[in-house]
Amino acid sequence: MAVLITGTVFDIKKFSIHDGPGIRTTVFFKGCPLHCWWCHNPESQALGPELMVRASRCIQCEACLSACTRGAISRDSGVMSTDAAKCVACGACAEVCYAEARQIVGREMTVAQVVAEIERDVPFYDESGGGVTFSGGEPLLQPGFLLALLRACQEREIHTALDTCGFAPWETLDRVREYVDLFLYDLKLMDEAGHRGYTGVSNELILRNLQALSRRGHDVVVRVPVIPGINDDDENVRRIGTFAAALPSLQRVDLLPYHHAGTEKYHRLHKVYELPDARPPSDGRMAEIVQVLRGFGLHVKIGG
Repeated sequence: MAVLITGTVFDIKKFSIHDGPGIRTTVFFKGCPLHCWWCHNPESQALGPELMVRASRCIQCEACLSACTRGAISRDSGVMSTDAAKCVACGACAEVCYAEARQIVGREMTVAQVVAEIERDVPFYDESGGGVTFSGGEPLLQPGFLLALLRACQEREIHTALDTCGFAPWETLDRVREYVDLFLYDLKLMDEAGHRGYTGVSNELILRNLQALSRRGHDVVVRVPVIPGINDDDENVRRIGTFAAALPSLQRVDLLPYHHAGTEKYHRLHKVYELPDARPPSDGRMAEIVQVLRGFGLHVKIGG
């Protein structure tokens, strides 16, 4: 009997134009080994389903209060509150929330279910040179699910891109790499201590894996999120330029200016955002970074 392979997904975005060439379908895997301070998808970090609450939508109907069997929901001073210690993200409250103020983020899907979603957009891929991008979170955190999806796409001649932070055992990357047409590889901080401080992990494995992929001739786009005060200093930019210029195969470097569009999600998830005062980099600073990196002979673009 064939084993049914499943994984946890928190979103499938159609008609994406910023996650690789052409028009794409981006499948967002849930779970990430990094906890970047600037992450704009905090719902991607935990591997399991989570409850997201949009308090502004609540109409105080109290249907959720009756539906919750864990006693996690209470009414306090006219506001529906959720005790995170008691909530198990079962989804009972979301099912009865008429105003859609409560939502469970993350669902288990089979390979067949995801592929069915991808195949609906094949005509757009054919016309635009697009395909599917597996993003997250970190897809390599669910290697069996990712590998099965990549193989299914290859069988259907669908272009595949893998958006990864690169923090995974080389053995995991080695299993999937032959089915990946393009790697979108994050490069954040070159200083090991700084990387550990702002993401929670060392960058040593990340850098080694990127070098190994490049040595094997894979198509790689390095993507650098530009966060003022954290990694936009001249030293880090020059170190990125030196490292990237030494890679044997590299399509280009994409600079992704910081934005704070995802900060409201932290409130909905009852999480703390570590950079409440951060602002996007100025156009002038972005232009300076582009020029520095081009000085290393790199093809550089702003945006993904």
